[in-house]
Amino acid sequence: MKILSAKQVKAVDAYTIAEEPIASIDLMERASIACFKWLIERYAKNRPFIIFCGLGNNGGDGLAITRLLSEKGYYVEAHIIEYSENQSKDFQTNLARLKRLKSVSIVYNNEKRMWDGILIPKESVIIDAIFGSGISRPIDGFTREIIDTINHCTVDVVAIDIPSGMFVEGNDSKYFKGMVHANWTLSLQLPKLAFMFSDNTAIVGNWVLIPIGLHEAGITAQKSSYHFITGEDAKSLLRVRNKFDHKGKLGHTLMIAGSKGMMGAAMLATKACLRAGAGLVTALVPSIGYGIMQTAVPESMALADSDKDCITKIPALDKYASIAIGPGIGDDQKTERALKHLIQNTRVPLVLDADAINIISRNKTWISFVPQNSIYTPHPGEFTRLIDWNETGYDLLKAQVDFSKKHGVYVVLKGMHTSISCPDGTCYFNSTGNPGMATGGSGDVLTGVIAGLMSQQYDSRDACILGVYLHGLSGDISAEQRGQESIIASDIIENLGKAFQEISN
Repeated sequence: MKILSAKQVKAVDAYTIAEEPIASIDLMERASIACFKWLIERYAKNRPFIIFCGLGNNGGDGLAITRLLSEKGYYVEAHIIEYSENQSKDFQTNLARLKRLKSVSIVYNNEKRMWDGILIPKESVIIDAIFGSGISRPIDGFTREIIDTINHCTVDVVAIDIPSGMFVEGNDSKYFKGMVHANWTLSLQLPKLAFMFSDNTAIVGNWVLIPIGLHEAGITAQKSSYHFITGEDAKSLLRVRNKFDHKGKLGHTLMIAGSKGMMGAAMLATKACLRAGAGLVTALVPSIGYGIMQTAVPESMALADSDKDCITKIPALDKYASIAIGPGIGDDQKTERALKHLIQNTRVPLVLDADAINIISRNKTWISFVPQNSIYTPHPGEFTRLIDWNETGYDLLKAQVDFSKKHGVYVVLKGMHTSISCPDGTCYFNSTGNPGMATGGSGDVLTGVIAGLMSQQYDSRDACILGVYLHGLSGDISAEQRGQESIIASDIIENLGKAFQEISN
């Protein structure tokens, strides 16, 4: 699913109006009905609605929703924010329609008369339809004062399309006080790039996609570097196995993992690699972990390093279809030398995680020698150390994409909407996963899943996209079974099979 800019969405609107064809006021009505249906499914009739409407098309949506709720029997107040003398045509049409209803209170807010929120019932629901995605500067004046009042109300706030004051892409936290802080955001048809960043969670709240029937050909015609991974996207990548496939055809992964006290990471990554479908997995571990691996993951093969406590030597690499290194390997200087040897001698792209990334961060000249199409799987702290960068949100995303383009690698930056940056400048955001996956070993599992897919000849891009989606979906299945608080990394491994089944079905 594409993530489009405000300008591109406007172009898709115009395409839909011209090619469906449909009048713009009827397209607005369709969007408003879709939002209205979501609202009445969530809120009972004893919940009064206070709807703040700007003077553009977002405000027109708000007026139409006001009318629909009133006709359904809800108590509704419409507050029109008169920040300009200009009104969109569809806003004017919906205002005229609303005025025909006698049951709706319409209040005009301006510099002389502003809503103070003093007598708002605690069960009220505020709808934010002041500004849509087209704003180009921070909100000021009396409109900002009204937004400040909204933000001090302890009631549910639902934003239509995007919280007022928020930009579709980059947002500066110093302006957050001038944005509506929503509990829910109803994003029309497509997600917004701003929704992908944890920095913006306090503004966006929970967001849901509201289909409004925009023309698929119009969406297809828009080029975008940003994509949101859906179940259909994952299904399109998943391969059906040939009935004559055998373990030799499904690839052999070398998993380089573990050190003294960190053998759990090696076990989790290796087992996840097998669950992801690798035909064979060999785990290279320090000798202290040899017996552990043979017992904990009997389906794998184990190689023991000559060193008791850490990885010091890399074996011959010719027979491996994919190689992953990092989970639990520590930062011993002997391990550092082994990683350097691997980078210099591998013939296949690497999956680099955890301590492998930390070692490279201390030896930044190595970055240019990491093979093309290799995959880094850092969390934000590891990645900011790797690139010497302290920014977050949109600025961090730009740095991530630049890193991938410059070095010809993929970066899987782990988070709520894990981002996958590609060498061609595109970026994919994951739609699965939950906070319960913030548990030790979860990242090791992801490394194993991606490496297992690569061993089956998925290219790096597809292995990242499918692997991240599967990993998150398995975490969601685990949350349904146990609750988010009780998820452990082993649960994610055990539910990978169900995740594969859900995608394929």
